[in-house]
Amino acid sequence: MAVLNNLRAGAWRVVELVTTPVVPADYLDVIAPLRNAQVLRARVEAVRPETANSVTLVLRPGRGWARHEPGQYVRVGVDVDGVRLWRSYSITSSPARADGRITITVNAVPGGAVSTQLVRAARKGQILHLDRPAGEFLLGGHVGKTLFVTAGSGITPVMGMLRSRLAEMSDVVVAHSARTRADAVFGDELRTLAAEGRIRLIERHTATDGRLKPADLADLVPDLAERATWACGPNGMLDDLETHWADAGHAHLLRTERFRPVLLSGAGGGGTVTFTRSGTVVENDGSGPILDSGEAAGVLMRSGCRMGICFSCVLPLREGAVRDLRDGQLTVAEAGDSIPIQTCINAAAGPCSIEG
Repeated sequence: MAVLNNLRAGAWRVVELVTTPVVPADYLDVIAPLRNAQVLRARVEAVRPETANSVTLVLRPGRGWARHEPGQYVRVGVDVDGVRLWRSYSITSSPARADGRITITVNAVPGGAVSTQLVRAARKGQILHLDRPAGEFLLGGHVGKTLFVTAGSGITPVMGMLRSRLAEMSDVVVAHSARTRADAVFGDELRTLAAEGRIRLIERHTATDGRLKPADLADLVPDLAERATWACGPNGMLDDLETHWADAGHAHLLRTERFRPVLLSGAGGGGTVTFTRSGTVVENDGSGPILDSGEAAGVLMRSGCRMGICFSCVLPLREGAVRDLRDGQLTVAEAGDSIPIQTCINAAAGPCSIEG
């Protein structure tokens, strides 16, 4: 048996030499893109319009997906004009879905490369890149009086909570703002929940009613001080809410989730690579892999590439951009991201930070 295993390993290494720079694992990923637990992907199973400018994508995550908590988000990688861009989207489905699928709901943002691509061009069968679920905007064990304050796409994490936990909660108020009735994402579902008496819905249409202010909430929700509140939406709205709750001495009752800024990358060839664990900074000229640059500087880097063990060199890209040496594909990370990349086939495309 040992001899047979050695022969198989040897044959695999020969195939890798013949197919370099594309190794057999790369071909397998083309045929079965959801198989690799180290490089997490998802297949789009369905595209459902929500409004004129938003869609819900039903995703089948590949191996390596970890069950999310209601209220968390997932970073999604989309290839746009040869650049892999990552954006964060709240998971709008219950983690208890029997089919193991998840949903994200995307609003097209003016000038937004990723959101526009997903809303206008996402199709069934498309492969997207994923990170693991993250975020601390969670209900925890709370089941008492609850207020959700949302605006625009800020409803998305809250919808994940409602679809998962509403049966446990007996007194829920949802105050949601959208430009018009037709622009309200999940508007029909929220109105149905209200008609069934499962929530009390306060719907604000800013085009005619103006923006919902904290003082308005105090009038609309008389027992405001008795409710734990979760709020998600534009920064201006959240700033006002945090100030109002703090002035009233109720800051401990308010939890907020802020939209993250978009990174605009002008990445070129080569740059400094910072290894966050060791603090080592090395130069990579963009012509050779980060793995070689790190090892040359004495950074102890995990890898099995030279032994035919593919994807053992995967490390998280925390910020910046890298370029795939095989096809020129860029991967871009915002500050705080943790995007798995193969250091043996990627070079720096500007300053970047890698957890290693």
